[in-house]
Amino acid sequence: MTSQATDIAGRKADHIELCATGDVGFRQKTTLLECVELVHDALPELALDEIDTSVTLLGKKLRAPIIVAAMTGGTARAREINRELAAICEERGYGFGVGSQRPMLRDEKDDTYAVRDVAPTALILGNIGAVQARELSTDAVKNLAGRIGADAMCVHLNPAMEIVQPGGDRYFAGALGAIERLVEELDLPVVAKETGCGLGPRAARRLARVGVRHVDVSGAGGTSWVAVETERAGGGARALGEALRDWGVPTAASVMICKRIKPRFNTIIATGGVASGVDAAKAIALGAHAAGIARPVLQALLNGGRQGAIDFLAQVEAEIRAVMLLVGAGSVRALRKTPVLLRGELPTWADLARSPRKDD
Repeated sequence: MTSQATDIAGRKADHIELCATGDVGFRQKTTLLECVELVHDALPELALDEIDTSVTLLGKKLRAPIIVAAMTGGTARAREINRELAAICEERGYGFGVGSQRPMLRDEKDDTYAVRDVAPTALILGNIGAVQARELSTDAVKNLAGRIGADAMCVHLNPAMEIVQPGGDRYFAGALGAIERLVEELDLPVVAKETGCGLGPRAARRLARVGVRHVDVSGAGGTSWVAVETERAGGGARALGEALRDWGVPTAASVMICKRIKPRFNTIIATGGVASGVDAAKAIALGAHAAGIARPVLQALLNGGRQGAIDFLAQVEAEIRAVMLLVGAGSVRALRKTPVLLRGELPTWADLARSPRKDD
């Protein structure tokens, strides 16, 4: 293994440990999902067991609007985590996303992302950074997707994380052009995905204009990947990370912004601090098509094993179903149309989508 590959593997191992046990959440900024109030319907005229939680996402039908979101890969422990969680998603009818496939570029034998054999019918989302995509041919990205049998390819955006990360990327020009090229040339759906700092109006508008139709907002308020890298950094990088720890667009705000952007996105996935089925239902009521959950699932798996992860996800699904009944929504589509009350600063964030800058 090369020294660079060893460094990446070490970083991936650190990420798992920090997300499992570290203090890497946002300190003051929240998802703003607490600013969303769903309206109770005392006469739902529905049966709980007949609520239809299914949704078709990126060409695959899910039993519930849940994705176990991108977390890891590149190490033996990551392989075990990916395969266990993907198998659970297959069993329960959820989607599954792998972590950044960058290590696969340096190791043709890397099988730490290989989950299709344990999840033959599940929605599988591949993952590569926009900076790496800029340097790769479309065929190379297609190869990464093909090696794991991905149904769609996430291209992640993570400038805040990178500038704190020791040895991280510092040059981000050309990322939008790379995404535009992949949208045009890749024979799979392309999902533009942030990594914990959310999509603001300028980024969302520019993505929409180059043809992106699928986004994962991965907003602020959950795991701070700036905080994760800060824990690994030293000197000036650590000080910079502390200053930027709470940087980003809250998840609820990012969902509302992406819903209002034109041309409209076909898919909005709400990831970033979604920790329960109630959170997921609120995000969907704001305009998301599904919710992604990452760190809480990882912690449930590591603390309680396979059954711990299953129990956690079953609770999330049960809460979504219960909320749908209590707002009178018999389907996920109906939930997306249910009335919501917005409090605090959330309406101000949402209004940003209506005021484009001259340089957007």
